[in-house]
Amino acid sequence: MFPTYDVIVVGGGHAGSEAAAAAANMGAKTLLVTMNMQTIGQMSCNPAMGGVAKGQIVREIDALGGYSGIVSDRSAIQFRMLNRSKGPAMWSPRTQNDRMLFAQEWRTMLEQTPNLDFWQEMVKGIVVKDGAVVGVRTGMGHEIPGKSVVLTNGTFLNGIIHIGEKQFGGGRVGEKAATGITEQLVELGFESGRMKTGTPPRIDGRSLDYSKMEEQPGDDDPQTFSFSPDSQPMSHHRPCHITYTNPDVHDILKTGFEQSPMFTGRIQGIGPRYCPSIEDKIDRFAERNRHQIFVEPEGWHTVEVYVNGFSTSLPEEVQYKALQKIPGFEQAKMFRPGYAIEYDYFPPTQLQHTLETKLVRNLFFAGQINGTTGYEEAGCQGMLAGINAVRNVREEAPVIIDRSQGYMGVLIDDLINKGTDEPYRMFTSRAEYRILLRQDNADLRLSHIGHKLGLLSDERMALVTAKEENTQAIISWMRQYSVDPNEVNGLLEAQGTAPLKQKVKLISLVSRPQISITDLRALPAVAEALKDYPRDHVEQAEIQIKYDRYIQKEQEMVERMQKLENVPLLESFNYRELKGLSAEAAEKLSTIKPHSLGQASRISGVSPADISILMVHLNR
Repeated sequence: MFPTYDVIVVGGGHAGSEAAAAAANMGAKTLLVTMNMQTIGQMSCNPAMGGVAKGQIVREIDALGGYSGIVSDRSAIQFRMLNRSKGPAMWSPRTQNDRMLFAQEWRTMLEQTPNLDFWQEMVKGIVVKDGAVVGVRTGMGHEIPGKSVVLTNGTFLNGIIHIGEKQFGGGRVGEKAATGITEQLVELGFESGRMKTGTPPRIDGRSLDYSKMEEQPGDDDPQTFSFSPDSQPMSHHRPCHITYTNPDVHDILKTGFEQSPMFTGRIQGIGPRYCPSIEDKIDRFAERNRHQIFVEPEGWHTVEVYVNGFSTSLPEEVQYKALQKIPGFEQAKMFRPGYAIEYDYFPPTQLQHTLETKLVRNLFFAGQINGTTGYEEAGCQGMLAGINAVRNVREEAPVIIDRSQGYMGVLIDDLINKGTDEPYRMFTSRAEYRILLRQDNADLRLSHIGHKLGLLSDERMALVTAKEENTQAIISWMRQYSVDPNEVNGLLEAQGTAPLKQKVKLISLVSRPQISITDLRALPAVAEALKDYPRDHVEQAEIQIKYDRYIQKEQEMVERMQKLENVPLLESFNYRELKGLSAEAAEKLSTIKPHSLGQASRISGVSPADISILMVHLNR
C-alpha cells in the first residue's frame, strides 16, 4: 500500500510543515503524516508571527527557501517593525495574522509542493532495525517504510489539558493526545520529561468596548517577511488594542488559586518563564498592581479575539469574572476559556547538531519535542531537520548553521549543548553576534545555502546578488562624493549635529547617528544618485556604514572563535581520565561528546579553566 519514502514527517504543525516542504523541495520522496488534515499549519496559541528575535528567525527560514515568511505575508492583518527606536540589531518584524487563512495558505502551499504525499492517522511508534529507523507504525496497524523519520509532535505526546480542577487528555482543545511514541522511545533508552504551556480565553469582539482601550495600529509603511517579490506589503491593517488588569482583577483571580492546577501540584511540567500565566504573574509580581493585556483580532472576517497576556488554567467562572473587571471587557462574552497543557518532551542534549538523535540513526526531532516554545523556533528546527534527513539518506555532508550565521544556529547550538528544563524561547540576548544577525540581512547571510540545496530559485538568488552589488555600489559612491559646508550645514544644524568646517566625504555624514540617508536626500546630488535603488538596498548600505566598526569587531570575534571550532575532539576521548577537569565538565563532555573545542566551550558547566586544560592536553 505504501512505497518506501525517503523522509516521513510525523506532525503537521509549524515544524512538520517546514520539514516536509524542505525535504520535498530537495527532491526527496516525502510523506507528511498528521492526525488531522484540517489542522495543518494551525496557530495553536496566538495568531501572530515574529516579534523580537523570532522575526529574525522567520526571515532566516525565508532566506533558506522555507514557507513561513510567505504564509505569514499572505495571511497578515497587521505588520509592525518592533524596536525601531533602538539599533538595527534589535529591529524585529511581526505580523498579526488571520488564523484560518494562515492554516489555509500552509495547506495550499504544501499541496502544491511536488514529491509530497499526505496520510491522516495517528503514529503510534517508529520501526527500528539495527539501530536505525526504517519506518513508522500507525494506530490502524500500518507500517509505512521510510529511510528517515522526523518527529514533530508538538504538545500532543501524552498531552493533558487543565482547566481548574478538570483535566482531560488532549494535544489541543478538541483534539486527542498522541500515545505510544514516548513509551517506545524511553524503552529505546531516551530520557523524557514533562513541560507545560498555556493559552488565554477567546472573547467575542462584539462585546468589547474599544473606546476604553489604547489603539495599536500597524506601520504606516509596512514591509513583508519574505524577501520574495511575490510577497507584497499590505494596503490596510486591522488594529490591535491595549488595556490593563487592575487590583480588582487580581483579587478575583486569587480566589481561584486553591483550584489552580499550577498551585495544587497537578501540573508537574515546567512552564515558559518568559510567557507566564496571569495567575503566575500576580503571584510572582505581587507588588505590581496592573499587567498589560493585548487585545488581538483573530482574522479579517471573525469577531473572535485573542486576549494576549491573560494565559490561564483557572476555573472558567473565575476567568470570566476577572475578565469583566478589565477596562473595555465589562460586558465581555467568552467563546472558550483559557487552559494549560502538559506534554512530553525529550531533553535535546540527546541530539546531534543536525537534530538527528544520537541513539537511533536517521531519526530526527524538531519543535516542542525538543523543549522549545513558539511557532518560529519550531519552524526553523523543522526545516533543518528536513534538510538533514535528506542529506543523510543521500549520504551527503550535513547542513549546520553556525552561531555566527543565524539565530537558528544559536537555537540549535544552545539546545544540544546546554539542554533545557523549561520551554526555550529565542531572545536577541542569546546571540553573541546579534549585530551580524539582523533581520535586514538574513537573505545575504543564508540564501546561498538555500540556493545550493535547491530550495531557493535562481530568480530569488539573483535578487540577493543584486542587493549585495547595489549595497556596495551605494557605499562606494558615498566614499567618493564630497559635500561642501555651504550646501549641508543648514540640514546638519536642523538635526542637532555639528556643522562642517570643510569639505568631507558623504560617508562621514551618514556615519553620524543623528543623520539618515533620508535626511540627505534633500541634497539634489544624493536624491539623483539613489533614485533607482530599492529602499531596502539603501537601508542596507546605511546600516553597514553606521555600524561598520561594530560589525568588524564582531567579525573578528567570529574569526577568533572559529579557531576553536577547527580544533577537533574525538568522540572516543575519555574525559574522565583527564586530570584537572572539574567533575561536572567531565560528566557533561562525556555525555554530549562535542565535535570540537568550540562546541565544548559552549556546554553548560564547562568553564574557561576546563577549556584551558583541554587545550594544553591537545597541544601535547
